[in-house]
Amino acid sequence: MPYLSTINDLVAGSVGGAAQVLVGQPLDTVKTRAQIAPKGMFKGPMDVLAQTVRKEGLFALYKGMASPLLGIAGVNSLLFASYVYSKRIVSPFPQLSLKEIAMAGAMAGAANAILASPVEMFKVRMQGQYGAATDKKLRDVAKEMWREWGFRNGIMRGYWVTFAREIPAYAGFYTAFEFSKRKFQSTYGDKVPVWALLASGSTGGIAYWLSCYPLDVIKSRIQLRQTPPTGKTGLFRGLSPSLLRTIPAGASTFAAFELTREFLTESTGA
Repeated sequence: MPYLSTINDLVAGSVGGAAQVLVGQPLDTVKTRAQIAPKGMFKGPMDVLAQTVRKEGLFALYKGMASPLLGIAGVNSLLFASYVYSKRIVSPFPQLSLKEIAMAGAMAGAANAILASPVEMFKVRMQGQYGAATDKKLRDVAKEMWREWGFRNGIMRGYWVTFAREIPAYAGFYTAFEFSKRKFQSTYGDKVPVWALLASGSTGGIAYWLSCYPLDVIKSRIQLRQTPPTGKTGLFRGLSPSLLRTIPAGASTFAAFELTREFLTESTGA
């Protein structure tokens, strides 16, 4: 039944998204702080990590996790369901070319931005707090953004940059994943080992960041403050922790999604 297949994709997307947040949040915090910190505050990503743990404790690396965890069911469900639906729009045949995969990924990314933008805005603003007595909780940040800026300039701040980021990011994400997975399938058949799914997911994650990183820096700075970065070097600040983060995060996302969807398909027959 078509609706059962859609539900399976939504549930699998939620599981994959939760795995991504839990595995990738510490390095995501390092990445975001490297992007948005005032000049001279940190010497580099390793200094971000060291100072954060020394001054704020280990759990400070999980700052801002509540926002993506609360929103991940919606964000990743929308992403993976949009991708599945986009593939059907792009081609009536089940086996798409890599160009068609890229197009479907770009379409899914565009749809995903509507939820990803506010979720990431709250995450960035939480990660941009450095352990001071005046640090706000998530609910206080949400109230402040709504009260002072409203929906468009507050809750949805950075939407158009997020939209521009998601299109090339998910084109690269899904294309690299499918390319890698198909290489493994040529050796192992349709049921590839879990380690191969993990490796394919890591490849997809790396392609995601290489496709969009400068836009991500601009997005983070817009969402934290209204001044975008200047100069070319600032657009790649924090790239190294992003690439390190994406190996386990991308691996866990796709492995969790594929394994959950396979289990649900076998259980429901859809």
